Amino acid sequence: MSDVRVIISREPDREERVVTTGTTAAELFPGERAVIAARVGGELRDLAYVLADGDEVEPVAIDSADGLSILRHSTAHVMAQAVQEIFPEAKLGIGPPIKDGFYYDFDVEKPFTPDDLKAIEKKMTEIIKRGQRFSRRVVTDEAAREELAGEPYKLELIGLKGGASSDDGADVEVGGGELTIYDNLDRKSGELCWRDLCRGPHLPSTSIPAFKLMRNAAAYWRGSEKNPMLQRIYGTAWATKDDLKAHLDFLEEAARRDHRKLGAELDLFSIPEQIGSGLAVFHPRGGVMRRAMEDYSRKRHEEADYEFVYTPHATKGTLFETSGHLDWYADGMYPPMQLDEGVDYYLKPMNCPMHNLIFDARGRSYRELPLRLFEFGTVYRYEKSGVVHGLTRARGFTQDDAHIYCTREQMADELDSLLTFVLELLRDYGLNDFYLELSTKDPEKYIGSDEVWEEATEVLRVAAEKQGLPLTPDPGGAAFYGPKISVQARDAIGRTWQMSTIQVDLNLPERFDLQYTAADGSRQRPVMIHRALFGSIERFFAVLLEHYAGAMPPWLAPVQAVGIPIGDGHVDYLKEFAAEAKAKGLRVEVDSSNDRMQKKIRNQQKLKVPFMVIVGDEDMAAGTVSFRYRNGLQKNGIPRDEALAEIVDAVERRIQV
Repeated sequence: MSDVRVIISREPDREERVVTTGTTAAELFPGERAVIAARVGGELRDLAYVLADGDEVEPVAIDSADGLSILRHSTAHVMAQAVQEIFPEAKLGIGPPIKDGFYYDFDVEKPFTPDDLKAIEKKMTEIIKRGQRFSRRVVTDEAAREELAGEPYKLELIGLKGGASSDDGADVEVGGGELTIYDNLDRKSGELCWRDLCRGPHLPSTSIPAFKLMRNAAAYWRGSEKNPMLQRIYGTAWATKDDLKAHLDFLEEAARRDHRKLGAELDLFSIPEQIGSGLAVFHPRGGVMRRAMEDYSRKRHEEADYEFVYTPHATKGTLFETSGHLDWYADGMYPPMQLDEGVDYYLKPMNCPMHNLIFDARGRSYRELPLRLFEFGTVYRYEKSGVVHGLTRARGFTQDDAHIYCTREQMADELDSLLTFVLELLRDYGLNDFYLELSTKDPEKYIGSDEVWEEATEVLRVAAEKQGLPLTPDPGGAAFYGPKISVQARDAIGRTWQMSTIQVDLNLPERFDLQYTAADGSRQRPVMIHRALFGSIERFFAVLLEHYAGAMPPWLAPVQAVGIPIGDGHVDYLKEFAAEAKAKGLRVEVDSSNDRMQKKIRNQQKLKVPFMVIVGDEDMAAGTVSFRYRNGLQKNGIPRDEALAEIVDAVERRIQV
């Protein structure tokens, strides 16, 4: 038996080892129960993989990103096995791992019920206890079709071998150059218990440490509305029971913060069925909060020398032919309206083409540059019903959209100051934990030359690195006209939201033939920088609502303070206090309802009002008030002018109370 030389790589160490022919990856890590797979030559492999001479092998722990993905995909297989044991007629779709979990699609006669999910979970527990082995085998296309003759969706996937997409999860089954089937084998007898077409890898066995089924939903096969509707079951799986509990606790907290729930409870906004999915209306309290957000942004933009513009909601289609959006973005646009003897009009999906027309409305000199145009511009994008989600994924929303036109020489400094401006403004709203993402050219979806893209990408990278924040690559994630820096912000419970985006565009100025007169009298092409700071007002509204769990800092709160009289005789005194507060620009109300004082306090606590101003006989006699804060603490006998000053100070400094 000959020797095989392999390298075991554990950052930062590398160890060369000589093993005998036939040695598996598992034998390199004896006793290391956390190791569930291996990365060999950059490819993830089962621990049953037989080592070849020269292999570089890296252990994959179950709690690593790759390990969790493998765990979750293995759990999806166990779930599919359980479903077919309970519902033998169920046909298999696709079951990929996803962020924090997995799903599997099934073609069944009727939708799954909550009781069905309980039964499936119980059956999964039985399979897990059996500890069946996952066993990989390579099959020909013909053999796979013969074995899976009763699985029509698998047969379709076989025809995609090597060309499957990650968008619909098909690549987890037929994404490689060969077809493989994973058999679930009885641990003792080796008898076949179940099988599935799959690329792998998988855990060594079905011994899954912690899992839970979460919910079911309807989903079109491979995400296309032209295909049959299947039933999807979502689940989650973790390396330990403690990790699972922490995740479930996190989901409970996220549900408590859900902006849709808070929007209804706090009477901020609604999405009426009569208007349509993804199209929100803001109620008076939500309107106050939104106006406060917008007014502060306007003030900061004015200080930074932006000029405000306004553009219409619809335009002739020729504008988007010029920009290229009808070539590259038509799927995200609403269908055209036939007006003016057959001329196509579109609701605008973005504002940039119209801002280009403003720039081009008259001759421009280099003395005007940088020219910074800013608009709260409402746009419309046709999102599929399955992805519309409250205010965070809407069909109509308002972008705080800016387009900066500058010379090539100004570009680097402008990007540097722009990124600083963006981050400072986000910090003013209470977000402080950031990293940056650099999205580069999609080789299948771009306009312009490679040289132009390289120049724009490099200048963005340099500007990003100056901020001293982590910079993460996003290969292929750019829009068709230029690379992008996006600010990723973590909220109070650690979730990441994409906030501001900054794009360098050397292509649209050429498509629109934008020019300015340079110092030497020549006609030059400006650089165009696209920038959305919030992304959309609606989405940012939702992010802040969830970040603060509805308890907005006083400067953003719809009502900053509410007066609560102990008795009817104290109402006028509080109304005088409220009038003084309003004269200072504060938003103060008085609860003069017939409710008892304790009920008034409970009502205002539910509305998360920052300050409750309580007044009784002693306060009236002394010219004071009592503060009850949102956290339940109370401070008594505060002179009226001091109480007003405390509220004003909290608002002006934009602090949380």
